[in-house]
Amino acid sequence: MKEILQDLSFAQLQELMLSMGEQKFRAVQLYRGLLRGARISELSDISKSLKERLLDRFEDEPVKVREVFTSSDGTEKYLFELSDGNLIEGVLMSYKYGKTQCVSTQVGCRMNCAFCASGLNGLIRNLTSGEILSQILVINARHGGTIEKRAVTNVVLMGSGEPLDNYENTVQFLKNVTAEGGICISARNISLSTCGIVPKMYDLAEEGIPLNLTVSLHAADDAARARIMPVAKAYSIAEILKACENYFDKTGRRYIFEYSLIEGENTGKEQADKLISLLKGRPCHVNLIRLNAVKEKKLRGISEKEAYRFLGMLEKGGLSATLRRQIGADIGGACGQLRAGYLAQTQGQEKEKEANPQGQ
Repeated sequence: MKEILQDLSFAQLQELMLSMGEQKFRAVQLYRGLLRGARISELSDISKSLKERLLDRFEDEPVKVREVFTSSDGTEKYLFELSDGNLIEGVLMSYKYGKTQCVSTQVGCRMNCAFCASGLNGLIRNLTSGEILSQILVINARHGGTIEKRAVTNVVLMGSGEPLDNYENTVQFLKNVTAEGGICISARNISLSTCGIVPKMYDLAEEGIPLNLTVSLHAADDAARARIMPVAKAYSIAEILKACENYFDKTGRRYIFEYSLIEGENTGKEQADKLISLLKGRPCHVNLIRLNAVKEKKLRGISEKEAYRFLGMLEKGGLSATLRRQIGADIGGACGQLRAGYLAQTQGQEKEKEANPQGQ
């Protein structure tokens, strides 16, 4: 696999141009072209010679759209193909304030949460910072966005993979996507979702990137959390809360807890009371999520009526909480569902060919 040109910051592009015997202003042309979502081969304002030298070293199209699925509610789900043939996915959601894109940070995932399809085939590899960024550049261009007037206004790192398990590439992506002179998405319009890798949460607080930190909690005590999230065996809820407090102290940004409502697991009054006791008085918000069921995982969500009942208990107990609007359920809206379904279909076709090589 070749290098990814979108990995580089503007300053690094300038250094690259100088090292290739080009003048610095070429970096401006190159940078703006890449941010428009163009391939290297499509750039019209650089010489043929420079283009050929770049293509010898760098991937022409690090991320391309393989398939698009559109939900009845307008949500778009993308199956992306990387230059090495691996697949990832993303979602574009429309809200009154703009369009939010959910991006992936890894091919697969090794966290193996009980409700998530991302880890069904384990972790294949980390994405580079440029592959994470390219997901946004491709979709921004697809929807008519420019550098100056973006179609993608908000970003959530909640797709396939655990962002803090790919820490260096994720942080470099955050620096590049928020850089002035670039596509310049404000850190306040970016949310990063983690299952709670505590040491990296402390590291993130020191980066000076005041994004919205979201922690997948999904239970109010360690025993219940460990049943659905293996990472809970490494880091306790108490440790996660201390890391969240530190993040708030360093950035001034309140933190958010995601809580998937799982039938028979975490939606009773006892669980609501524990959650209230755990979080009341903290500068946080609870985002309740109705589960998009993954057939391989055997877990089920609850009805809308039951979800609002649980929300009411939290609000009555003094917590700031909302029930997330359920979107994209008819197109496999949950993390990893589209890729997992595509891989299963492909593997099934390959087995069929092996069993019947003559097509008989």
